[in-house]
Amino acid sequence: MPYRQRATAFQVRHVMALAVLFLFLVLPARAQFYLNQGELAEIMHECTNDLERLPNVRYSYKVLYNSRDNNVLARNTFYKVIGDGDVNLGRSRSLLVGLLNRRLMHQVQIGDTLVVPDKWDLDFCAYSPFPRFYAGGLSFDKLFVIDKSIQAWAAYESGRLARWGIVNTGDVNHRTPNGRFNFNWKTEYRVSSHSPPGEPWEMYWVFNFVESRGIHIHQYPMPSGGPMSHGCVRLVDEDAQWIYNWADGWTKGSSGYRSGFGTISKPGTTFLVIGEDPVGSPVTFSKDGRMPVLNLVELPAHPYDIPPGTDQQRFFDRIRGTSP
Repeated sequence: MPYRQRATAFQVRHVMALAVLFLFLVLPARAQFYLNQGELAEIMHECTNDLERLPNVRYSYKVLYNSRDNNVLARNTFYKVIGDGDVNLGRSRSLLVGLLNRRLMHQVQIGDTLVVPDKWDLDFCAYSPFPRFYAGGLSFDKLFVIDKSIQAWAAYESGRLARWGIVNTGDVNHRTPNGRFNFNWKTEYRVSSHSPPGEPWEMYWVFNFVESRGIHIHQYPMPSGGPMSHGCVRLVDEDAQWIYNWADGWTKGSSGYRSGFGTISKPGTTFLVIGEDPVGSPVTFSKDGRMPVLNLVELPAHPYDIPPGTDQQRFFDRIRGTSP
């Protein structure tokens, strides 16, 4: 195996930090919207086993202000407010605020409005836009879902939310396809076939779900806004690695579905892509009176209600007797 394929998670995060620093220092202002994946890893993790006991979270609006018309001081005032008087605590909590608002805090200006939760330091899944329990997924040991409208993903185990996170799907010219798929093959390291000459786009924790088009989920630099890729799905490093180890790929055998990669006897973990492509950044909150309300993902009654995305799914639907 090539050396680069044996890169550790620490090495990947180190490379990502350097890449983000390069983006901030070298590229034009319009490109300076990339998330710090190392920071996000501090708050994004698996769900607690006690989902039933997680409290509901309400949200409110906070407007940045400063009497001296200074953006830096305004942000520090904001940190002090959400940190209950402790600027450092507020700065730590602002990671969650930035993720929920899909904004980078260092770019927030005086007069900007941010949505903040009424409860802090809860299990990360308390802030999930996905339902904590999914009755339609009870018969699935593992189920993976991407909702394009809010640019987020969720993993379910027997109908219980196991983890969730954010994504960047395909841009207006390279839409990530909607439908029902399965995880196929995977590799820790791969160079994108869309890479321009002399500029390899290196992807880590790659897991394919549309074999005929080479569409995968993988780790990659992530803008804070909406759809941005060439059809693949970008993930935060920690999330990509977790999914890589969590999901099951296809099983090859002597009989079954004949793909360009061999005969598939058993499909991998079921993978749903739902929702509409947002124009620009995803709208993660709606306004109800004077209060913001988290936009919740509406899952299908059953995963098989989502149309199959490729011939592979149609083949196994016929075997199961679940064809529409």
